[in-house]
Amino acid sequence: MHKVTDRRSSSPVRRVPVCAPVLDGRERAYVLDALDSGWVSSQGEYLDRFEQAWARACGAAHGVACCNGTAALHLALKALGVGPGDEVLIPAFTLIASANMIHLAGAKPVLVDVRPDTWCIDPRRIREKITPRTRAIMPVHMYGHPCDMDPILAIAREHGLYVIEDAAQAHGATYQGRPVGGFGDAACFSFYGNKIITCGEGGMVLAQDAAVAEQLRLLRNQAFGPVRFVHDEMGFNYRLTNLQAAIGLAQVERIQEKLARKRAIAERYDALLKDVEGLRRPVELRGCRNVYWMYGVVLEEGFGCERGATMSRLAERGVETRSFFIPMNQQPVFDGRDPHRLDLRGRYPVSEHLGASGLYLPSGEGLTEAEQEYVVEQLRACQR
Repeated sequence: MHKVTDRRSSSPVRRVPVCAPVLDGRERAYVLDALDSGWVSSQGEYLDRFEQAWARACGAAHGVACCNGTAALHLALKALGVGPGDEVLIPAFTLIASANMIHLAGAKPVLVDVRPDTWCIDPRRIREKITPRTRAIMPVHMYGHPCDMDPILAIAREHGLYVIEDAAQAHGATYQGRPVGGFGDAACFSFYGNKIITCGEGGMVLAQDAAVAEQLRLLRNQAFGPVRFVHDEMGFNYRLTNLQAAIGLAQVERIQEKLARKRAIAERYDALLKDVEGLRRPVELRGCRNVYWMYGVVLEEGFGCERGATMSRLAERGVETRSFFIPMNQQPVFDGRDPHRLDLRGRYPVSEHLGASGLYLPSGEGLTEAEQEYVVEQLRACQR
């Protein structure tokens, strides 16, 4: 248990991190083996095994590893041919990487508000945003809860659109009994240090089509063609190393243990927080399996303490939290003041409310029951 000193006294208090990786499998053995093999860069046994293992776990035919989840989004867009003149629908409530990579690909992100219960893109609002320029839908499985994929896929088929799943936060989540990552034309994952499966840094694009996978591999590696140093198109240095893949493979081998631990943490929070007034907890809709990447809560008016003050008070008592994402329409970089930047202004009331009132509690896999009880005790104290 970490200790910090209370600013108001000299007595130590607990420090509960918002998330910390757990590396208690074969990570060390695999990394040392990769080091001994000499394959430490972008080729090697562990890279192949990691790609195959994660694709198999998600029900996809092909996996193409890359340096991070943001690069995965860019690769997926480029491999599917999304570019200038195209529009891609994304939730207004998401990490800025979604909009950034669409813009980098030369296309335009178009915002769609989210559902108030799952915090995922609202399929009922997708149709109204489709234009002749719409090329793809990028649903984000938010904080571990899968999007409602059936209506999204139906709309995509009706309009001839690609579906690119952003599954960066939802390793192991399922929809109608199938893992996320196997529904779209491409699916993107992040293996950052706070993800359920981590390489420290890393990402992967999954695809069902062999031609798409071949294009992903080409673009990932500077678009090197059959003749060395002759390039027919522009590529990128988005490679993952064999060392990072060694860590990822060891993590994938224990995915079920990790998911069980995440569910136990969520269930414990549910029990401890069920009677807290004005606090909205995460849901799990019928047919969906939420993996609770982060245990998020929304502080409604009845809670009695606004989010900023709540987070400050928790921090004073050693409890780390994080605010929810700021919606894309409220990002200064997208406010339209600079003619060379995107203008994503508009009204997205559900996303705006979540961005102003949501936070997530310590949710790391190593969180103990005693730490959870302490977190909840301090959260309740914010109401007094």
